[in-house]
Order: sequence, then structure tokens, then C-alpha cells
Amino acid sequence: MRLLNKKVYSVIFYLETPVHPATFAPMRIVINTYGTIKNTSRDYINFVYESFKRIVKDHPEHEFIFIADKYFNQDAIVAENSIQVLSGSPGNNPITWKWWYDVKIPALLKKNKADLFVSCDGCCSLTTKVPQCLLINDLSFLSFPEFVKKSHLLFYKRYVPKFLQKAKSIVAVSEVIKNELVKNYGAAFEKVSRVNSAPAEIFKAISNTEKILTKEKLTEGKEYFLYAGPIRPDKNLINLLKAFSIFKKTQQSSMKLVLAGEIIKDYKSFSENLKTYKYRNDIVMLQEVAEIELVKIMGAAYALINPSFYDGFGVSALEAMQAEIPVLVSENTATKEIARDAALYLNPSIISDIATQMMTLYKDEELRSKLIEKGKLVSEKQSWDNTSKLLWQSIEKSLV
Repeated sequence: MRLLNKKVYSVIFYLETPVHPATFAPMRIVINTYGTIKNTSRDYINFVYESFKRIVKDHPEHEFIFIADKYFNQDAIVAENSIQVLSGSPGNNPITWKWWYDVKIPALLKKNKADLFVSCDGCCSLTTKVPQCLLINDLSFLSFPEFVKKSHLLFYKRYVPKFLQKAKSIVAVSEVIKNELVKNYGAAFEKVSRVNSAPAEIFKAISNTEKILTKEKLTEGKEYFLYAGPIRPDKNLINLLKAFSIFKKTQQSSMKLVLAGEIIKDYKSFSENLKTYKYRNDIVMLQEVAEIELVKIMGAAYALINPSFYDGFGVSALEAMQAEIPVLVSENTATKEIARDAALYLNPSIISDIATQMMTLYKDEELRSKLIEKGKLVSEKQSWDNTSKLLWQSIEKSLV
């Protein structure tokens, strides 16, 4: 089960035989899942779901209370040791965010007699006395403030340091995030834990027949580079289009470029730019893609390319490796700490470098094959069971 529908979000938990013995006395743990809904990253939504699904199963001695917004699916199946609470939405305004965390959340924690609060939103309450564990998957506002709405940027600058000080434990979803926390905020080393994600199990290699059918449907049978993720300024897709122009002009190739992701509300200018793009007939835009279709689109791609200026997570690269396609990714993203030599790296700020790496992969089939084999080994090392265990250890640190 995955959380993809932008209007209905549900969290499903199944209770099985416990794996780990109890470490603490039975507790009531409240988890704020609104952060996974507000966040547009499919990868992070899956991280939260897969991790907590296992934590609930492994710790039946505790009660887990999941809070969500107005789009919460009340028909969801839950485990015997978890319940779900419809809590409304904090909206998309810093003023309502402050009210939500400092008034609404403390009231919910008190009402539910919480022993611990886990926030997946990168924010926590500054007014409650309940111990808190804070999950952080994005600090892009530090490096690229120009891509953040001014009112939001001011909120982050003012309150993130206070959140980090208030939280008993902090979970960084990559070494990139962890290093930024320590460097920019002096967050105590022992307070921050790194918990890497794993690729979604649904992404796997597809048959040659499926590849042919997918390409015929999508690109009239032509090979294609794939970008899969939200379409917003920090993802650097304008530079990707310019690099693709160089690629097309130099290689005289029939290669296509597929962009699979939703254009965010404040970035409609991207669609306008595409209208005048020279190679617009070689661009395929897919804004709403069911996950089962994305599996096929990923599996049939010539390569996944991610030229983001910033990516603190890097899971889409792992999913591509698991689907047995090569990966081209920015050198300054979280992918590098996991993939190492199993990916081809590019400088996102240099258009010619993006183009050169695309051409390198296109012209060297031996390199492409080697990257696929190395990528398979990397993806096999990532485990959701290990991720959930590490996350639980970080949660326990909040109680010490």
C-alpha cells in the first residue's frame, strides 16, 4: 500500500507476531503524519509509511496514535495497537502553523494522554512538555532560499533552531541532512541520528515485452531519459532542458525526455517555457501518474536523470537501480553517499556538464551495463526492516 492520492491519504497497519521485546513500559505514542501529506515527495511519504508499519508490528506493547488532516481515510484498516485521529489541517500559512503546533498539538497530546510525540513535519511544539522526536527530510531553504516563499523562509529561519533545541531526538533521513544540521545549527552530535530510506518494493525490472509496449505507448517506441519527481525551481529542470538541447543537437538522436511529476502551484511558468522550447515535441509531460504506471515508465527508461540543485533524500535513484536502469544524478545530493560508483554524477549548475554526462551514457553501452549491475547491488543492501529499527532507536532516545 502506498500513499499517492493527493486528496485521500490513509495509513494502514497490520499486527503480527512481535519481533523485538519491549524496551520501555507501555506508552502512548502520537505520530503527526500531516508532514507526509504536506510534503510533495512520494519518497518521503513511503518512508514514513513503511517505517511505522513495521514499528507498530514490532512493538505491540505500545499504543500508536496517528493524526492526519481532513483528507484522512477513516475506512483505513488499523492494527490492534494503533488508532487514527482526524485532526484537521494546519494549512499553508506560517501563522496557522504556529497555532497548530503550539495550541492544537498540545491539546491533542493532553487529550490522548501521550507519552511521546513524533513529528514527521520538520516542526515541533514549543509549548508542550511531552518529549518529542523530530524527523527532518528537507533543509533546502538553507542553500537555496530563493526557491522558498518569503513568509515561509522567515518562519524556517526563526523557528527551526528552536525546534531543534526543543526536540529530545532528531532524525535526519540522510548524511547530507545530518551534516547540515550540525554545521548550520550546532545540533548536538548525539542528538541527531541518520536513518536512510530504502527503495519501494514495487519498483522492479520489467520484461522486454513490457518495455516495448511502454515505449510504444509513451514515446512512439523511442528511447527516453526519465525525470521522476515534483516539478519546481530547485529541481533544476530548466538547465536539464538546455542540456537536452545540446544533447539533441550534438547526437542527432531520436531520444526523448519524459518528465513525470506535478508542476507545483507557483511554478506555472515552466509550462509556458515549454511552449517555446525548440525540442518540445521530444518532451513528454506526465503530471498525474499512478504508481503502477510509474513502475513501467521507470523500468522502460534508458536512464533516470535527476539534476536537482538539492536533494536530501535520493530514494528515486535507489528505485531506478532496483528497476535495473542506470542513474545520472547531481553530485551534491544524498544519492552519492549511498550509490558511490554505481551512478554517473553531474554538476547541476553547469549545463554543458549535464549534457556531457547524458552523451557519455548514450555513447557507452558498456558503461551503462556496468552502472546497472552496480546499482542492483546497491539497492539490494537497503532494507526497510533495518530502516524501521534505526528509526525506533531514534524514537527511544527521546525518552532517555
